[in-house]
Amino acid sequence: MLGFFKWFKSGTRMKRWMFVILVGIILLCYGIATIIDMKEISIASLIFTIFLSVAGFMLVIVGIIYSQKRVLELLVEDTDDRLSKNRSKKDVNINSLIFNKTVYKEGPKIVVIGGGAGLNTVLRGLKSYTNNLTAIVEMSEYENKQKEYNNLLPIKDVKESIIALSSDEEEMKKLLNLGFQGEMDFTDLILSAMQEIHGTGSKFIESISKILNITGKILPVTLDKMKVCAELEDGTVIEEKDKIAITSIEKVSRINRVFNAPSNARPANGVLEAIGDADAIIIGPGNLFTDVIPNLLIKNISKAIKDSKAIKIYVSNIMTKPGETDDFALSDHMKAIFEHANGRIIDYCIYDTGEVVPEFVRRYNKDGAFRVEQDVQKCRELGVKSVAKDFSCIEDNAIRHDPSSVADAIIEIICEDMKFKDMQNNPKYVRMNTKLRANNEKRKAVLKFKNKAKKKEEKVNKKARRLDDRKKSKFSSKYDERIRSIRTSELQRRENRRMMGDEEE
Repeated sequence: MLGFFKWFKSGTRMKRWMFVILVGIILLCYGIATIIDMKEISIASLIFTIFLSVAGFMLVIVGIIYSQKRVLELLVEDTDDRLSKNRSKKDVNINSLIFNKTVYKEGPKIVVIGGGAGLNTVLRGLKSYTNNLTAIVEMSEYENKQKEYNNLLPIKDVKESIIALSSDEEEMKKLLNLGFQGEMDFTDLILSAMQEIHGTGSKFIESISKILNITGKILPVTLDKMKVCAELEDGTVIEEKDKIAITSIEKVSRINRVFNAPSNARPANGVLEAIGDADAIIIGPGNLFTDVIPNLLIKNISKAIKDSKAIKIYVSNIMTKPGETDDFALSDHMKAIFEHANGRIIDYCIYDTGEVVPEFVRRYNKDGAFRVEQDVQKCRELGVKSVAKDFSCIEDNAIRHDPSSVADAIIEIICEDMKFKDMQNNPKYVRMNTKLRANNEKRKAVLKFKNKAKKKEEKVNKKARRLDDRKKSKFSSKYDERIRSIRTSELQRRENRRMMGDEEE
């Protein structure tokens, strides 16, 4: 009985449809009763009675349909763990909920290759579209002596990817960064335990992902020990990844090429298979020579990407990286990737066209970083289709990629490709396209609200400036001449004193 009354609680949005059904039944019954009770039937009264009956019948049908839809929304809402905690219950609807429950499991198989914050930005956005995510993460940091001593693999980027793919990023971050005695943290402890159980194969990272219940899976690009090295144009060879950019700046010499040492590092188990099975392969964003390209130099990785039937998408950086990509345009990024991968491995390039606050751009300019030039024509000559999107944002006082905007751009390309292949009726396409439209509508609404607020603020500021100018003009017209006269007299008096002093001497 208590469960029955829950349907009448505020916020369930069930009472309105019950009321519609009740009104419909009343009108339908009234119409039928009127027809039965009529002794004489006129055309006007007959039309009116039929209209009432039909209206009542339609209200009953509409009420039943929407009440059932709302029941489904309530049921899915209670079991959908992907709903944002900050999301209002009024925003919950059947399109987002029922769709979400299936799209995650049956979404496209997407492989993201890279390292650093750029990789995790893409993962953070795509996890709202599919569970079939595979992050192929760089494993090239062997500088930590404490971890070498404990025979632990370096998993800084793996840890950040686990955080990005978790349902509650803040809590996961606190857990994995929980420190213990010495330099050990929770990540080191669980890593040590899993290596003890499963050995040093990629199985132990997969086990960690399952235990922590993250979306998708994370694969290290290689488990072989290696270093990322670089050769500058002046012949200087740098064997420490962290010193590549600094040395390039100090010697005023650009990077000629990067390479892994040793050069025969093997891909970890499952990496080549994931690339071969993918519907889309995402490369970048991230530091081109130290985060992105080293992954492509692992044995057979570039070949697997070339041979894959997946859509290959490169997400461009917004700003250049001092010491790495100084004066690099969009096409220069493409050329560097193709040269190191021995061939064209990118079909699409997504680049930013958003407006960045000039204050932040100037701050980057002082450090030698500038907006990546968008030479779309040269990219087209390289065989790469360029897609312009507004995905820049300010986060932690830095220019970043907006996760949801990047994910929407990637899914839009996948949908367009499926549409080109005449797969509009494919359930996967329908679900992705439905969610994409919903996200775009939401983004338009937010942008419209921001534009209104901006216009309102500009209007207020303009009015304030007008009042200041009016006050200033009234004051100036009344006192300007007098102030000028006083200043002239004072200057003349000082000059006279100076001259008199000189004469006395």
